[in-house]
Amino acid sequence: MPTKKTTSQEQRKTLMVSAPIPQLIAKMAIPTIVAFLINSIYSLADTFFVSGLGTNATAAVSVNASLDQLIMMCGSMLAVGANSYIARLLGENNEKKASQVLSTAFFSAAAIGTLLLIFGSIFITPMVRLLGATPTCEGYAKDYASYVLLAAPFMATSFVMNQCLRSEGSATLSMIGMGFGGILNCILDPIFILSKGDSLFGFALPFGLGMGVSGASLATALSKVVSFVILIFPYLTKRSLLRLSVRNFKPSRDIIGQIVSVGSSSMFRSGLAVVAGILLNDLAGNISDSVLAGIGVSTKIMMFPFSIILGFGSGFQPVAGFNWGAKRYDRVQESYRFSAIVALVGGVLMAAILVVFTDPIIVAFAGDDPQMRQLGGLCILTQAVTLPIHGWVAVVNMFCAGLGNAKGAFLLATARQGSCFLPILYPLAYLFGGYGIVSVQAAADVLSLALAVPILIGMLKKVKAAHIAAEITQGEVLCK
Repeated sequence: MPTKKTTSQEQRKTLMVSAPIPQLIAKMAIPTIVAFLINSIYSLADTFFVSGLGTNATAAVSVNASLDQLIMMCGSMLAVGANSYIARLLGENNEKKASQVLSTAFFSAAAIGTLLLIFGSIFITPMVRLLGATPTCEGYAKDYASYVLLAAPFMATSFVMNQCLRSEGSATLSMIGMGFGGILNCILDPIFILSKGDSLFGFALPFGLGMGVSGASLATALSKVVSFVILIFPYLTKRSLLRLSVRNFKPSRDIIGQIVSVGSSSMFRSGLAVVAGILLNDLAGNISDSVLAGIGVSTKIMMFPFSIILGFGSGFQPVAGFNWGAKRYDRVQESYRFSAIVALVGGVLMAAILVVFTDPIIVAFAGDDPQMRQLGGLCILTQAVTLPIHGWVAVVNMFCAGLGNAKGAFLLATARQGSCFLPILYPLAYLFGGYGIVSVQAAADVLSLALAVPILIGMLKKVKAAHIAAEITQGEVLCK
């Protein structure tokens, strides 16, 4: 007799291959979007509360955004690669191997995160200098990096669990893990950063540890550990489709090959984001800490629309991958069409909102710093205009990753801050100074279209050919 848990698991599988595509993608994407938005809020909260300590402290938090990207790089290859392979395996009803993929990715991420913790702590001074810290904000940058490094193993493994929960259709569990940690960080930030009696939204804070930048880092680290505990709970209690266990750690050639082939695109994307961030910090820091802080603040603000885009794509990817594995090619085609339209329309709407509210948003962080206000605002405006392009290219990227097209996923994942970004960074900085630096990301988004269009054409041909072949085979079976 089937148990309640077994029935629930079967319902998830049925949902992936039979539910209407718009509702299914919304069901998968909305919890992820909410979780990403909450994470964006707490990332911005760090910057908001630290901004009261001065421009140098704000610049230090901006520098350490590259450290977050570095930790993400440690887990993203394993997480995204495992997500894609697991979705296809579940579509083929191969749960045993899917659990092996999860466990292999999880324990590998834990090992990599631990290595980063060890070497980052030993070489913390040269590390923050490499990330772009100027002499005037280096001390703050080291304070912020110290606690974040301690959380690196938990952050890397959480990336894996987040992606794998979504691949099996448990996006709500993923949202709870990410979201609760984000809310906790927003609560802890003022307590750890500010001192008793400091003003918070016009009221005197009745308590506070007064740790400054170190407090922001400690709040972030604690929230990441709490997220880890919540995310691992369904695996430990066997409430998930997959089983996380040391016994399932099987680093076979097939599993590693599949994870790396698709996940390497995400790793290189994160790696290039680190490189791009370091180069931007270096160029901005050569002008002033105000420019460095302005770019950092605008980056945190743009995380909100980017979170919506990434969350939507993360909801679309497992739907496409699961149905590809289940040979429901009609649903694969429909899921892409729906997602592309939503990405374009949503990008236009978000761009309009940002254009209207750019000035009041940047003023909240820049205060009376005119250079930070001017260039930070321009950075937001230029990226807002290209949001529809960024959203559509992200959908094409997720389409490739979901169907196991490692080459296409790699090219698109590395375009935005790699092949379309790095070649134009120094020319724009040389020709236009600070204005060129803050406009380079928007220019790279436009250039990424040249890669996305031909890749999409090839993907649609691939799906159409598979669909036709499946119909022919089905017709032959019926004739017999």
